[in-house]
Formats: sequence, C-alpha cells, structure tokens
Amino acid sequence: MPPVIRNVVLLLAVVTASACTSHAWSPKQYTTNEALYTASKQRLDRGKLDDAIAGFEKLTLDLPARDTLLSRSYYWLGMAHERKGEHILAAQSFSRLMESFPDDTLADDALLLAGKSYRKLWRKSSLDATYGESALSTFNTLLALYPNSDKRAEAEKNVAQLEAEFAKKDYDTGVHYLRRKAFDSAILYFKDVVKKYPATDYARKSQLKLVQAYDAISYKADRDDTCTALRERYPADSEVRARCGNAPVASAAPRTPAP
Repeated sequence: MPPVIRNVVLLLAVVTASACTSHAWSPKQYTTNEALYTASKQRLDRGKLDDAIAGFEKLTLDLPARDTLLSRSYYWLGMAHERKGEHILAAQSFSRLMESFPDDTLADDALLLAGKSYRKLWRKSSLDATYGESALSTFNTLLALYPNSDKRAEAEKNVAQLEAEFAKKDYDTGVHYLRRKAFDSAILYFKDVVKKYPATDYARKSQLKLVQAYDAISYKADRDDTCTALRERYPADSEVRARCGNAPVASAAPRTPAP
C-alpha cells in the first residue's frame, strides 16, 4: 500500500475511533441545576437547539416552583423552540412563564413573544383563524395586565394589524355572499366588521357594501340609516358621496300666519 493511502486510512481510523468513544451531550451529566442551566444556555448560543431544548425542558421539570431559574428556563426554552421554527411550542413556553410568574420582569416580554409566535402560524387571512385569534388574545392580555410595559406600543401595533386582517377576512366573506346574491348572509358579515373592527378601513368599506345590499333588496330605511352614518363619519369621502349622494335637505317648517 502506498504511504499516502496508508496515512489516509490511518487518519480515518483515528477519526472513527474518536467518534465511537465520544458521548452525545446529555442533560443528565450535570449534577446541579445551575450547571445545567449554564450549559443549556451555552448550547443555545452555539446553535445546538436540540441540546438546549433538552436541557431547559429538564430544568422546567426539576426546578422548584419558586426557583428564580425557572422563569428563565421557560424563556430560553421558548427561544430555542422559536429559533427551530416550532412556533406552537415556543408560544406555550412563553405563556407558561407569564402564567407561573406574572410579576416577573420577563412576563410582558414573554407575552409579546408568545403573540408573535402564534401570529407566525396565521400567515393569510383566508386561512383558519385559530392561531390569529390566539395571537390577538395574547397581545390584548399584555395590554390589560401590563399597561405600563415598554412593550405596549409593539403590542398595540400587532393588535391593529391583526384586527385589520380579521376585518378583511369577514369583509371578503361578505363580498362573496353579496356576489352570490345571498344578501342576508352578506349583511351579517358586513355588520360584524363594522361592530368589531370600527377603527379599520374595512368598516367604511363594509358600510358601503351594506348600502349596496340594502339597495338590492329595497330596504330603504336601513339604507338611509347607513348612509347617514357614513356621511357623518366620512364627510369628505368620494365613495360615500357616490354611493349615498348628498344629504337630503331638511324642508323648512311652514310659517304660521300672524293673527
């Protein structure tokens, strides 16, 4: 055997032997929770997500309920799941932190991250809205429980965006029924948008569609009421003027002749 080939074979043998004698990383090799916490965080920082998850999961099971490391373990476990793309597990870990430690300094951070994780699972308004509803509920919980949080502005931004997406979902459904001349169903969806999401532009669009639906089924009183509401809220809107026309001019009361 030529020397070069022999050296390559020997090198491969050494590498193989080394791999066989090495041990996989295991949380069980650490004798204290503090040591496991430090090692798990190091594994997370190095991108060893499965190792970090195994370590932090063990800590969430083993740590006493009042141990200060427990809330941090939930937090980093959520971060590890999130980086791995496991958004549901991430949201659950973040939520557990807030539920177990509502007064912890990380509680509002965890709620914000949980909401973001849920939101990533609802990418299109046309899809099932279960995770979108979970995201919206989580952000609103943050706003209700932590009104002075520095995460408030970001939570409010997410709430506004989600409400617009929910409004679009219901609006599109209403348009679908309107096109099929299922006017009663269309009216229900448009009214829902106006009631639930008044701050979105879909509320204005839904009221315009309501006028169209009422015209189609000759509901004059409902049409007039909707147009009145539109004119009051959007006095300069060209679409409102085109659909509803100008406000009717009140007739002057007849003058009573002098005695």
